[in-house]
Amino acid sequence: MKSTLTFALFFCFNLLIFAQQPNDCVNAVTVCGNSSFSLDVNGVGTQELNGSNTCSGQENNSIWLVVNIATDGTLAFTLTPGSTSINEDYDFFVFGPNVTCGNIGQAIRCSTTNPSNANQGNNLTGMNSTDSDPDEGPGADGDSFVSDINVLAGESYFIVIDRPIGNSPFSIDWTGTATFPEGPTNPLLSNPSSTDLPNVDICDDSAPFNDTLREFNFTQLTQDIINGESDVVVSYHTSESDANINADALGDVFNNTASSQSIFVRIENTTTDCFIINKFNINVTALTNFNTPTDYQICDDDLDGDDQNGLSTFDFSTKTQEIIDGITGVNYDISYYLSQTDAEAFSAPLPLNYTNTAPTPTEIFVRIEDLDFGCIGFTSFNIDVLPKPIANDISLLQCDEDGIPEGFTTFNITEAYDAITNSAQNSVIECYLSQVDAENQTNAIDGNSFENFFNPQIVYARVTNTASGCINYSQISLEVSTTSSNNANIELCDTDGTEDGFMQFDINDINNDVLAGTPSGLDITYYETYNDALVETNPLNATFTNTIAYNQTIYARVENANACYGISEISLTVFKLPNIEITDETIYCENLAPETTTLNGGLIDDIPNNYSYLWSTGETSMEIEVSAAGTYTVRVSNSNGCFKDRTITVLPSSIATITNIEVTDATQNNAIAVSVDGQGDYEYALDSIDGPYQDSSTFNNVQAGLHTIYVRDKNNCGINEQLVSVIGFPKFFTPNNDTTNDFWRVSGISTQFQSNTVIYIFDRYGKLLAELDPLSPGWDGKFNGEDLPNSDYWFKVKLEDGRTLRGHFTLKR
Repeated sequence: MKSTLTFALFFCFNLLIFAQQPNDCVNAVTVCGNSSFSLDVNGVGTQELNGSNTCSGQENNSIWLVVNIATDGTLAFTLTPGSTSINEDYDFFVFGPNVTCGNIGQAIRCSTTNPSNANQGNNLTGMNSTDSDPDEGPGADGDSFVSDINVLAGESYFIVIDRPIGNSPFSIDWTGTATFPEGPTNPLLSNPSSTDLPNVDICDDSAPFNDTLREFNFTQLTQDIINGESDVVVSYHTSESDANINADALGDVFNNTASSQSIFVRIENTTTDCFIINKFNINVTALTNFNTPTDYQICDDDLDGDDQNGLSTFDFSTKTQEIIDGITGVNYDISYYLSQTDAEAFSAPLPLNYTNTAPTPTEIFVRIEDLDFGCIGFTSFNIDVLPKPIANDISLLQCDEDGIPEGFTTFNITEAYDAITNSAQNSVIECYLSQVDAENQTNAIDGNSFENFFNPQIVYARVTNTASGCINYSQISLEVSTTSSNNANIELCDTDGTEDGFMQFDINDINNDVLAGTPSGLDITYYETYNDALVETNPLNATFTNTIAYNQTIYARVENANACYGISEISLTVFKLPNIEITDETIYCENLAPETTTLNGGLIDDIPNNYSYLWSTGETSMEIEVSAAGTYTVRVSNSNGCFKDRTITVLPSSIATITNIEVTDATQNNAIAVSVDGQGDYEYALDSIDGPYQDSSTFNNVQAGLHTIYVRDKNNCGINEQLVSVIGFPKFFTPNNDTTNDFWRVSGISTQFQSNTVIYIFDRYGKLLAELDPLSPGWDGKFNGEDLPNSDYWFKVKLEDGRTLRGHFTLKR
């Protein structure tokens, strides 16, 4: 029978490290009538061609084939490389008939022609009936084809395919007349040309159930393939290469090493050595088609008589529904356990209504078995009994302080919240008029300000733990008391340095006044408003600064064991201080003693008779008279006993005493410098008592002549004066009887000043012309009764103070 062998699927042997390969004679692949191989010319085993052929060939990348002849005829083939490149070079060698490995002898056919070197039009090679050469090559020798072989039934031949150049696979077309034995068939395949068996899809049903590894027994599959034939053997392999060369068979019992794994089945006819290779995939999956359950938390309850012991009953049927929620068409058996070991062993399942016996959280293990397919999966979740919040029943006693003793008032229930929960954290409290409302959270009341309409009255607290969501309930008994405490007041003067009507009060100072006549053991808390006191919000500190200027009422809540005893009004008053000038200064002129000066209390915008006075002198009148300098104080008090102290500084002053006058005269810039003594603050004027006055005691550019110096005390203690002489000489005179400058005389001389002065007049030649009386009108410009001419004349003045002054002047007519 003629057949075609096509190498359509390929292995890269350099990646398959451990498997034996058919590039050695002992691993030669048997060619059968319906054989199909997944091989490639890649790699070389033992070099077995050296010296065995006339084509000078050896193994580079080789495959060994063994051909068994079923019927007489010719053995011929055409080898076609997968690549059409002329550089793709395949060689082949044929040994036989009936030789054995290790004793193959010389090749009876071979070709090592290089198609590129031989200038061929293609890269085909093989044996045919038209070529007469039994061998050709190497290199450019030949056309890559040699003559076919006449073969007989029962003979066997080795064909070695080698690829010295290139990397493509190849296919063989068997063109001779001889036939090969038929390969075996697989009765399980409906299509004989198929090589794929149905995949084995199976769940992991052995512990550990989630590793997708399990045992497979191929015994029945083997029997089904053999189908009673005595010359068929079946083996299983993890690679196609192993199946081709029959290496590393798995055995009928096999444990997979991966969740998805290919198994190659070698079905061999032991008579012909022909075989076929089938394949199937095994896919092992863990049972994952379920929802992972969430942790299961419930609040502690009192079904066992104790809602704080951490024990409660869990309904696992809710978890069952959660596990399969949204998954249709499944048939699962779901059970619950306290350990993974119990779950895997299917031992000691828990009841669906499970009551824990140990503190939680506790991990619960779930076994999920697919009753249709036998798959088993596992998951887990935690159960936790959350503590129920503490909710104590309490009583509140409130005061009836609205002036109408009807037993109705306003309660601040929130001030009892700590007592309800024992100050527990994460607790939220809501108040309701009934238990039903509390459970349904409807018609909540304002716990900060609730007006009772029964006395006593019960309201209901719903306590929620915000961390766990657990809820508890309690009752609050509200009762109105009709007892009372005392009103009181605190009065302060506005003495904090800022007269604005605000002061800091020590409100604990009136505790005794508020509690006077009440039982012992009461507590007081102060509040700014009546409502705050009633509902106990915003308590005041022991020191409180009023928030309303001058007059404000605050409230004291008196309690007996946290129950309202009474609410008192506390009047806070800030009195104004006297409005006075705190300091003042005045002057006392000591030179006017025993005259006095008047001091007063310095009141502003009020009647002095409304106040009382206490002076540092001991006097208590509105004004006092003093006759001495010094510091005087007076305390001015109003009718509320508030006072201010005024300080008056009486400064001494007096009229000036002129101690010296220094005159600089007979110069171009005559000056007068005055020296004084006294306690006053002085100013100075020249020649006029009315001034102008100056602070400087020196006068410059003073004209010659007699002048009066005035020294005035700025504090009005008086003016002192003194006459002073400034000596000076005129530069010219005009004796023409016009009454202006008709005489030359020395200025500044009088009966009081320099009266004994001697004055001489000379002409330019030194001739004495006149000796003048210093008190006379002066020289008239005559000598011996005759007018002297216009000219410069000289003078010599011997002053009474001993000075001698000389100079000249001009006579003009």
